[in-house]
Amino acid sequence: MQRITVFLGPSLDKKAAEEILPATYLLPAKRGDLAAAVRGGSDIICLIDGVFHQESAVAHREILFALKSGVRVIGASSMGALRAAEMDTLGMEGVGEIYRLYKTGELVSDDEVALVFDPASGLSLSEPLINIRCTLKKAEQVGVITPDSHTALLNAARSLFYPQRTYPAIASAAGNTLDEKRRERFLAWVEKHSCDQKREDAIAALQYTHESLNPAT
Repeated sequence: MQRITVFLGPSLDKKAAEEILPATYLLPAKRGDLAAAVRGGSDIICLIDGVFHQESAVAHREILFALKSGVRVIGASSMGALRAAEMDTLGMEGVGEIYRLYKTGELVSDDEVALVFDPASGLSLSEPLINIRCTLKKAEQVGVITPDSHTALLNAARSLFYPQRTYPAIASAAGNTLDEKRRERFLAWVEKHSCDQKREDAIAALQYTHESLNPAT
């Protein structure tokens, strides 16, 4: 039986993850964690969430160590997507839209997927920029905001340090470029209709891993 280790945090709650893929679930990966998983006997490592600024991030050399040790390394959603886009030519497997966007160069900075979260509950306390991008695109498509408002809100989001990115803070930072009526409409809409691309990609990675082990199910 394949031994699977998944590094998961705010991208997807553990209960939902376990329903998709039985595995050993660990907290977001920091430097050295993947190498430890290899030494611990993992056959497959699914890297979804990892630390960015709190501690040293997952190093490329430990992913390479895993691959050279015959361990499959799958990446998606957050740190996993970023590292997969950098190392897929060496054998790391990337999954999902965020991986694709990094691979094509449409996304560059790790700032796109960075957020802060409550370490006790795992709940996100800020919005990652990639989710904001997807939400604004959707809001414009359904007529909640105009193209100009879309641009203003995205520029406002990019101007904020990642721990400060919440939709009320973004709307406030947009200032007079967004009239009060449209601001209130947007904030009311986003409470129920915001996009969570990181969650979707985390689910896709777990499903991909499951299906690769169970092709007939």
